[in-house]
This record gives sequence, structure tokens and C-alpha cells, in this order.
Amino acid sequence: MEGDTTVRRIKPFGTQQYVAQDNNGAQDRCENNGYNGEPKRKPEVNLYLLREGLAASLVSVFILVLWALVHLSLQQLVIGKPTGEFNAVRARQHLEQITSAGPRPVGSQENEVLTVGYLLKQIKDIQVETAAGPHQLSIDIQRPTGTFSIDFLGGFTSFYDHITNIAVRLEPKGGAQHLMLANCHFDTVANSPGASDDAVSCAVMLEVLHSLANQSTPLNHGVIFLFNGAEENVLQASHGFITQHPWAKQVRAFINLEAAGVGGKEVVFQTGPENPWLVQAYVHAAKHPFASVVGQEVFQSGVIPSDTDFRIFRDFGNIPGIDLAFIENGFIYHTKYDTANRILTDSIQRAGDNILAVLKYLAMSEKLADSSEYRHGNMVFFDLLGVIVVAYPARVGTILNYMVATATFLYLAKKASMPGHGGGRYVRDLACATGVALLSWFVTLLSVLIVALLVTLLGRSMFWYNHFYASVCLYGAAATGKMILIHTLAKNLYYGGVRLVELGDLYFDVSLLLWCCSLVWLTQHGLCSAYAPMLMVAFPLATRLLLAKEFKHRGASAKYCVLYLLGLALPYVHFMFLIWVVFEIFTPIMGRSGTEIPPEVVLASLVTLATIFLSSFFHTTRTFHNLQGEVESRDSGLWINSFDYTGMQHITPHIPEINETVRTRCREDRPFCGYPWFLPVKFLSRKNWYLPAPEVSPSSPVEFSLLSKEETSWGTIKMTFSVKGPSHMSLYLMPHRGASLSTWSFGDGTPRFDLSGEYFIFYSHGLDAPTWTFWFEIQPPADPDPSGPEGIVSVAISSHYFFGKDQRTARLEEMLHRFPTWAFPSSWVSTYDMYRY
Repeated sequence: MEGDTTVRRIKPFGTQQYVAQDNNGAQDRCENNGYNGEPKRKPEVNLYLLREGLAASLVSVFILVLWALVHLSLQQLVIGKPTGEFNAVRARQHLEQITSAGPRPVGSQENEVLTVGYLLKQIKDIQVETAAGPHQLSIDIQRPTGTFSIDFLGGFTSFYDHITNIAVRLEPKGGAQHLMLANCHFDTVANSPGASDDAVSCAVMLEVLHSLANQSTPLNHGVIFLFNGAEENVLQASHGFITQHPWAKQVRAFINLEAAGVGGKEVVFQTGPENPWLVQAYVHAAKHPFASVVGQEVFQSGVIPSDTDFRIFRDFGNIPGIDLAFIENGFIYHTKYDTANRILTDSIQRAGDNILAVLKYLAMSEKLADSSEYRHGNMVFFDLLGVIVVAYPARVGTILNYMVATATFLYLAKKASMPGHGGGRYVRDLACATGVALLSWFVTLLSVLIVALLVTLLGRSMFWYNHFYASVCLYGAAATGKMILIHTLAKNLYYGGVRLVELGDLYFDVSLLLWCCSLVWLTQHGLCSAYAPMLMVAFPLATRLLLAKEFKHRGASAKYCVLYLLGLALPYVHFMFLIWVVFEIFTPIMGRSGTEIPPEVVLASLVTLATIFLSSFFHTTRTFHNLQGEVESRDSGLWINSFDYTGMQHITPHIPEINETVRTRCREDRPFCGYPWFLPVKFLSRKNWYLPAPEVSPSSPVEFSLLSKEETSWGTIKMTFSVKGPSHMSLYLMPHRGASLSTWSFGDGTPRFDLSGEYFIFYSHGLDAPTWTFWFEIQPPADPDPSGPEGIVSVAISSHYFFGKDQRTARLEEMLHRFPTWAFPSSWVSTYDMYRY
């Protein structure tokens, strides 16, 4: 400790102790303010913390830009110029002719005569046109009769009699032993013209047939185009074909064209079972890929009350396939509004380009000849904004998932083993913060469901049906507000003394942990959808590590935040796409899900889950690491000073010296009450105990000097100081009554964050740091307050010895051993020097 000087000062405090406890004395506080280890010093850096308002705006812009990008990709139906192989204009003419007949339920004249007659005429025209080419075309009208049972919608038995199938076989003139199958249906539900479900698919198939038949190079295998006339009767026509038609035995794989919406992009939402070569074929051949294994697993889970001919071919024909469907604007699906004019020509073009390319690829593939040889294994597949599809074997995905999970746990384990996180403190902090996060999720979901129930009771159920974003505004705002409220309460009540940078770091780790747990769980259950949490773990972790150097030198600057968000862009934009798919499918379904499923509860749950997922990893500031990647501090804000409402009443029985007789009060004439606050959180803890202890003598005491003091020509007093001390110091400035700071050497030069007349400057440095020099200008008071402290400003410097031999004293060690096992005391040695000027 320095000797007396001519400048008045208050003698420094000695040993400090910070205690974490709870009301029952049964658990540790989530965070603390100290170091228990001996992290190395690091070079001096300029730590910049982005303001919360600016950071929130940046995050909001990030979300909105990605959401706009998702919608832009959805509107970009065709990438590049059409090759001319598929004629969308001619396909549209077929669509308009088929739908001109009106609704086409099974057994109607429109379905059995008019539509069949039109299709046969077009097919025969193609047959005549290509007779001289290298292919032969055979036509067969099948009228099957049969029966089967299916566990769809609770399970029932189906019987059909003389329904209609038009089967067209295209093959080389020498014949083909192995066949591909392409399937659509031309029947409709009653009262709907069925443009999207499924006339447009049949129109596309007619044009694909025309293109393949006119190809000059013969196909290696044959293709069957099945125009089935009884799909809406719960998949009867496909069953009649696959179980009774003689050509069915030669089918090795199929492509099924369906719809759950009107227009837009057709998405691959089912493949297999197994047979990864089919996904590989789609990835390789599709011109405008759009696919998701998540859709496959959600659809096959039975959550969506629907089914397609894919199931019949798979279960009764034992053949693998690809299922595609239009999913946009499902509000008019199966209604009278499902008309041809609602389907864009570009939608027809992209579907035709894709189907033609994939069929051609498969018909030329050697794998089709013996597909059973390539049967085993599943594929992980997903597209990125419809530009490319990422696909890899599920076994590779399992390895990748576990590698990412292992890397995450190693990252967390390394942090837990750092010298500053000794005694399992980091693990307890992480567990506590995880509990807070999970509690916030539960309370948020419960609160939003209560709102949904109130909406239902008020008779306003489905108010959002024609204005979807109204549900987002209500339930999304409620979910976001509740989560912010819970985390704010947690920050104020539990993390009052924790720097935002450290709190952000802790909850970054919580997000990693939770996503990693979901990754492991999905992987262990064999779900290919595990790739989604894998992306949400791998990219944030990699971005964090890659930007570590930038953060060390610049802190959470705007540049750092922008780079960090860019690193999250890919997983977030893909996750937003998945969210769009979920709402695009489920929102219309709520309008046709019967009277027993409360739509408000379903949609409110979906909006809440989307809000929870998108809130991961978003914290505006981060923990400041040293060069070795160690956290400088882990603060709880308690030092013989409890952030627990009950104070020290549970500690006093164990340490009688800590009682009400040594409780001290705030000295208003001293900066920050005369206490060496590590962070400016005195407003959160106004109960303090000061237990006298021997004076401390750090081996590297603070060297604080006033270098100059001069009056400026504009009437202010400019003071310049130099400070040399431990890696962590806190500077407090308290202008006396009537005086005011006008400018200083920090930030942009404007004094900010006046905390009830006081200013707090947090300082830290690493190895070989030069002497800290700073200055400020103060405007003297016009009329000095004779009752106040002498001078115009009080300046205090507090040092914090977080590591090394100066961290502990004999008295401190003795006191620590007396704390009960359920309490976690965070402690270090500090000094506090105050000067008046």
C-alpha cells in the first residue's frame, strides 16, 4: 500500500469476500464476481461494448433480412433460363383443358370420360409423333377392382371396383427389363377443379412424356407414366396398379407428384425407404432443387393428417421412391378456388425441368437395374434457399453429428477446467443458467397458451386465418416479451454483479449446450433431422472461435457483431426456411382440422417454439478472453454482501462475526459508497457487511498519479492521470455538487452513463501492458457547496487481484474454510484509493 501523499485519500480496504447463497442455503448462486484460479495476463486491448439498443437493432435487421431472403428465394421459382427441353406453355394448355371439365370425382362423367378422353388423345398424338424415333410407346387403360386396409385416420378398409388408370410405357424399341414409374392423379375431391391437386402434375407429366419420347438418344430403361383416376378415394388407383398391373413387377423406383397447396415450389418431402441413391439422383439432376429430410420425418410421423400414393407404392409394392408436392397457399387446397389461373407458369416450368431431368437421369442410371444392391442406408438432405441441395449418407451424418457434439463438450470442458473456474464453479454456473433458460421456455410457453385459451374463450379463435402475421404479432410478441422479462429478472436478481459480456458468454454456452443435447438425442434416435441442430451448434461455435482474435483486440464492436451475425447467417436462414415450411403447412390445416383440435393452442405453440429457437445465440456483448482463451472473470457481484434477499442470515450461524453489528452503510460522499465495486451494480445490493481484517500488501500495488492539472481557456479544469496496477481495476469519478464533466479521453469523448452523479470506468489489461493514461475535463461549480466534500471531484481507483499470490491472504483463507458447503464464496483481494481534487 502506498504511503500518505499531499492529496487526501481514504485508506484502502483490506480483504474482500464475495458470497453466493440462496434463501434455503441449499444451492449456489448462478454467478460470482471473482477468479479462483491463476489466469495469465494478456496484452492491453481496447474493449468496446456495443450498446444494447444498437445491438438489438442490428439483430432485428439481421432477422428481417434473412426472412426477406427466404421469401425472395421462394419467389425465385426458376433459376436461370429454361433449356427448352420442357415447354411450360404447352403444359399450361394441358392444365387449362383438364380443369375446364370442372370437379372430377371418381365415377363422374368428367373424370371417367372427359378427362380420360383428353389424356388419351394427347398421349396418342405423342405416340404418332414419335413413332419413327428410338422409343416405343404403349398405352393401357386399367380398370382394377380390389380391397385393402390402411391405418390412415385411425385405420379402415378400402374397396374399389373398376376405377380408372391410364398407364403409358415409354421404352427403347428393343424393350426394357427395368422400369421407372412417374405417378399423378387427375381425379379431384367434390366441388374443386383440382388445378394443383393434381391436374398440374398430370399436365407436367404429359409434357415430360412428350420431351422424353422425342429424345434422339434412347433411354437405357423404360418409364411408366401412370395417370391414376382415384387418388382422392384414399389411394385406391395406385393400389390397383401396383398390386394388379403386369408392368408393376418391373418397376424399380418411382416419382410421385402431389400437392398440399397451390403453386409455388414443389418440395421433395419423402424419399426411400432407404435407397440413398434416389436422393443422390435428385441432387445430381434437379435443375431447381428444393428438398428437406425434416419434412419427410415430420410427414411420416403422422402429425400431418394426410397421405399420398407414395405410401401405397412403398407398402404394397415394396419399391422406393421420391415424393414431391406443392405446398404454398394451402388455404385454397381442396376448395373451389383451386383454379388454373392461380398457378404461375414459372411453377410449371420449374416442376417440369426437375421431373424431366430426374427421370432422364434415373432412366439412364445403371443403379436402376439392380436397385436392391444400393438399398441400405438413409440420406440426410436439405436445400439452401433452393440453390443447391446438400446430401450425405446418414451414417456420415451420425459421425459428423457426434464430432460436432464432441467438439462442443470439449469446448465446454476446457472452459470448466480453466484456472479461473476451479472448484466446479463454471459447471454450477452453467447448470444454473441452463435451468433459467429452460424455466423461461416453460413459463413462456405456458403464458402464451393461456393467451391462446383466452382468445378461444372470447370467441376470437382463428382471427389470424386470413392475416397470418396477426398471430405472429400476438403470440410472437407475448413469447418474446415473456422471455425478455424472465431473463431480465434473472439478470437483476441473480446476476446483478455480472458484466453483460460475461453473462452473454455464459448464455452463449447455454445455447450451445441445449442445441448440442438436442443434436445428441436426435442422432441417438436415428433421425436424419439431427442435421438442423448440428448446424445450429457448428456454425456459432466455429464463428466464435474464428473471431476470437478480433474480439480480443476490439471487443464487441460493430464490426465484430456484423461478422458474428454473418457467421450465423447460413444456419439461421435455413432454420427460418424450415419455420416457413411449418407455418405454410400447418396454418391452412388448422382451418380444416375438425372441431376437437383447438387451433389457437397449436399455432400459439408453433409461434412460441419458433421464437425460442430464433432467440438462441443472440447476445449483444461477449466475454472478453485473454490470449490463451481464458475468461478474465466470472462475476456474481457478492462480497460479504448478499444478492440474496435474506442477506446473510443463513451464514451468520456458521460465521458469527458476520452479523448486523458489522453491517455498514453507503457513504454518499465517496464514489460508489467507498466500496471497491467490480461492476456498477450497487443499486442491486444495498446490504453490505464489513468485517475488519489486517491490511493487505499486494506485491504489485496500484501506482496512481496525477500527471497534470491545468485550467483551459474555456474555463474547465483538465486533469491527466497515469495508473499502473493489476489486470483489473475500476475507476470511479464523482463530480461534486455543481461541477460537471465536459469531456474525457474515453469513447467518443462525451461522458456517458451518469449513474446518479457518478461515472464508472471498467479497466483490464494483459501481459506487458503500458501504463494506463487518461484525462478528463471538469467544469467547476459556480457556487461551491460548503457542506459537501472539499474540491470539485472525487476520483477513486479500485484494484482487483483475481489470480496469483496476491489473490489470497491468511485471514481470507481462514474465513473461506468456515463457509458451509452449500455456499460458494467468490473472493479476492482488493484495494480502494480515493482522492479529492
